[in-house]
Amino acid sequence: MNATPLHIGIVACSAEGAALCYRTLCAEGAQRMGPHAHPEISLHTHSLADYVVCLDRGDLPGVGALMLSSADKLARAGADFLICPDNTIHQALAHVLPQSPRPWLHIAEEVATEAVARGYRRIGILGTRWLVDSDVYPDKLGAQGLDYVRPGQEDRSALARIIMDELVYGVFKPESVARLQAIIGNLRDAGCDAVVLGCTELPLVLNDGNSALPTLDSTRILARAALTRALQPPR
Repeated sequence: MNATPLHIGIVACSAEGAALCYRTLCAEGAQRMGPHAHPEISLHTHSLADYVVCLDRGDLPGVGALMLSSADKLARAGADFLICPDNTIHQALAHVLPQSPRPWLHIAEEVATEAVARGYRRIGILGTRWLVDSDVYPDKLGAQGLDYVRPGQEDRSALARIIMDELVYGVFKPESVARLQAIIGNLRDAGCDAVVLGCTELPLVLNDGNSALPTLDSTRILARAALTRALQPPR
């Protein structure tokens, strides 16, 4: 372990997912480092509305500009590397990395690595309509030899509504959880052996205990990867 762990910078987008990531870093940091201990953490976010405007018009350079603005602020705050607990806006990372002041961990890459480690082969993708329609997970899963399934159009619409109208506001309705469980059941029927919770709010209502498939919790997987990175011995 480093004498001084690396400083983690969180480029946040939606509040509930970012808060879960932050809480995981603190709680699991104590498990690894000792009582009450965790690496230094800084977080910056622009308004979620600013991101949604860009996503709705397909403006990935605009999304990237917001992410890069946060990255610059976090670098000035002393962050050594960056994470983003938002799957959807990883679509814009290609616009960010060439100018980024700090290196990043990629959420889908970490999930794919975890899926391989657990022996899964065909992964269902849950997330916002922007995420499910994108190549964020297909690219990273495919790079590790994994197959994937996207939900059908009706299920995608239900996912989008539940995430953007409820979960990002911290609203958790039993009937919506039941709808999400039905979507996972459809992915199971399509041959999936696991499902990625590819919206960082989804782990607030879904887990291995109430899902028809084993879950890959992107929020906590990213947080754990960040802890591992922060505590690695210097090279």
